[in-house]
Amino acid sequence: MTYRVSMSFNDYLHERAEESRHNETLAYLIFLAGTVFFVGGILETLSLDGNYSWFLFIPYSSEANAGAFLGLTLIFSGICLIVFGIATGIHFSHDRNWYMQEVCKTSSSEENLRKKTMKGGHRRKD
Repeated sequence: MTYRVSMSFNDYLHERAEESRHNETLAYLIFLAGTVFFVGGILETLSLDGNYSWFLFIPYSSEANAGAFLGLTLIFSGICLIVFGIATGIHFSHDRNWYMQEVCKTSSSEENLRKKTMKGGHRRKD
């Protein structure tokens, strides 16, 4: 026996808006993980023996040791996660706004249709 579940377009838009909100939250959590990695990488590099150089605002060590490699890896992965988190957060925020605008459009058109049918159903016949 198969069951067929039908969903209205308005319900579908609500589900998609909730999914976009969830994805937006995850994107901002990725951003926070990137900031933790970035700060951890900077702290790791600064904790080395003071023999480091600066590239803009990012410290790096020119010596080949495990701490320098770990610091650069954390800084690079942190920057990548920060950029990815911000970009996907903005993307899902725009998606959610679009879905909510469509929900408003469909609910207002359904409301107008309901008002028209209510007015038409209450007419007197003389």
